[in-house]
Amino acid sequence: MQGIIVVDKPEGFTSFDVDAKLRGICGTRRIGHGGTLDPMATGVLPVFIGNATKAVDMRARDDKRYTAAMLLGRRTNTGDITGTVIEEAPVPPSLDAAAVVAVLPRFVGEQKQVPPMYSAVKVNGQPLYKAARAGKDVARAPRAITIHSLTLQGQTAPDTYCLSVHCSKGVYVRVLVEDIGRALGVPATLAALRRTASGAYTLDMAHTLPELQRAKEDGTLSSLLLSVESVFEELPALQVDEQTQRRLLNGAPTYRFPAQDGRYRVSCGGVFLGVCQVEKQVLRVQKLFCERA
Repeated sequence: MQGIIVVDKPEGFTSFDVDAKLRGICGTRRIGHGGTLDPMATGVLPVFIGNATKAVDMRARDDKRYTAAMLLGRRTNTGDITGTVIEEAPVPPSLDAAAVVAVLPRFVGEQKQVPPMYSAVKVNGQPLYKAARAGKDVARAPRAITIHSLTLQGQTAPDTYCLSVHCSKGVYVRVLVEDIGRALGVPATLAALRRTASGAYTLDMAHTLPELQRAKEDGTLSSLLLSVESVFEELPALQVDEQTQRRLLNGAPTYRFPAQDGRYRVSCGGVFLGVCQVEKQVLRVQKLFCERA
């Protein structure tokens, strides 16, 4: 079995819990996810199966979209409502939806973000969350991120605002929410988070774990697999003949290849082979995903 299954991750599951569940459903240990979600978060989690695991870190497009609930007046040690409250303050009556809308443009664009202590980011080889659980505060270097768009969708409860976030990989929405709260002059924490897209994968492609279990039982699981080629849909397609295919499978370059410089998703006879690079009319393999005969 090889391909990508887009899972609608349930609340309370870690991304690794989803991997473990799918190992049983798919009957293979070669499984890995792309773009970790916190246990409280739900939504799109692409899971790579079989040879597709080689594509986890190769995605040409890795932006994310979220719907986030921001609760004003409270801050926790984890940055979300699952943590211990460390600061509370009343929200002024003047702080309304218009005030929230007014500060959001400050956070759009390229910027730096400091990873939270409760995260899997490693410093000196140790995940930050382990140090946080031990009561330690570790110095963290800010990382470059991009917020492509940030809009207010509405107010779902008193002092709770629903935000739509389109961002680069590496963004911690928990930290973004806290920063917005600071700009508003009040503590803030993440009350809920749902990922609606991860790169090319969207919620309408996603399946719940019970749905996947039923598909296994009725023999239709393979029909839910997306091709590994879907990871590279942003790359231009390139068709090669059987002679060139044999050279690629053997790791040999093809000279005087008539294509412009760049990366391509390469197929032969309608079968996806992998990702290749053309440079100065030389075609070379970057990664193959086809099953060798």
